[in-house]
Amino acid sequence: MSVTYSVADRVAVVTIDRPDVRNAIDRATADALLEAWRRFDDDGAADVGILTGAGGTFCAGADLKAFDLVDRPEGHLGMSRIRVGKPTIAAIEGHAVAGGLELALWCDLRVAATDAVLGCFERRWGVPLIDGGTQRLPRLIGLSRAMDVVLTGRPVPAEEALAMGLVNRLAAPGAALAAARGLAELIASFPQATVRSDRTAMLDGLDRPLAQGLAVERDRGLEVLDVAAEGATRFAEGAGRHGAWHAE
Repeated sequence: MSVTYSVADRVAVVTIDRPDVRNAIDRATADALLEAWRRFDDDGAADVGILTGAGGTFCAGADLKAFDLVDRPEGHLGMSRIRVGKPTIAAIEGHAVAGGLELALWCDLRVAATDAVLGCFERRWGVPLIDGGTQRLPRLIGLSRAMDVVLTGRPVPAEEALAMGLVNRLAAPGAALAAARGLAELIASFPQATVRSDRTAMLDGLDRPLAQGLAVERDRGLEVLDVAAEGATRFAEGAGRHGAWHAE
């Protein structure tokens, strides 16, 4: 299996498992990634999904030796043009480069080891960014920084990636998955209806004028007010007082 799927404690882990080629994506792996994320979307046992790579590397992008990827509505890499309904996190060790960076950008959050390297390494081979990189990266870090990363194809060390907002958290080498799992379990511990509605509001309102975005936020929020009422009741009964992080 070039992609594995596992679930524990409400967290699904999707692992690209081709370490002999630095987890590069061929057509079979792209198919498997699409299947895995569709499975996650339908999996009632999973609230948060983590994407990672086996063998100390996240993903080196498309497998240029196989060069068998095809254009599909879901993206050349299998899932870069779909959107799942639950939060996702990239756990990055080693290199997340070329299409691997685009897969990391697809995720909502990114946790990287301090010795990880990110970048648009396809620049040196004349391969275009075609799995979301030209659109997601400037939305994430701004046009000027994105132009620098995309046009130069230079390596971006993890510390710099954190400073520019390309990654959200750093972890010790070898600990990115554990740190991502801790973050995922935190998110999974909250009432999921509002986690998902707030995520949807942000994604749907991102590129709209403010007034339209506020309307999206209102509509999504009204759909889950019953969850808020339950939370208010628990608070009134004494849960979560005195700064307690979780309202048990």
